[in-house]
Amino acid sequence: MPVLAQRLKEARQRSGLSQEKLGIEAGLDPMSASTRMNRYELGKRVPDLELVERIASVLDIPAAFFYATDASEADLLLKFHRLRKGQRERVLSFVDELLR
Repeated sequence: MPVLAQRLKEARQRSGLSQEKLGIEAGLDPMSASTRMNRYELGKRVPDLELVERIASVLDIPAAFFYATDASEADLLLKFHRLRKGQRERVLSFVDELLR
């Protein structure tokens, strides 16, 4: 299963939304929302970047999460996204220190 399909299903299930509800909230036509989301989750179709960004917005996660091939990077993206601005700056400073 392609990583985008896997991450999409994982994020949607974690949110508790149905495929149809997520699709509608992301702006898909209500008549085809469930079918389209199902195809995306199965990897039969790939949503364009604009739709991925709308889905990410509905789920309140970073769009980059859907493309992270490494599980730890995906987890880090989710956690970083939840931080407030000041906390993000501290994390980035800490990473800069580690890289020196």
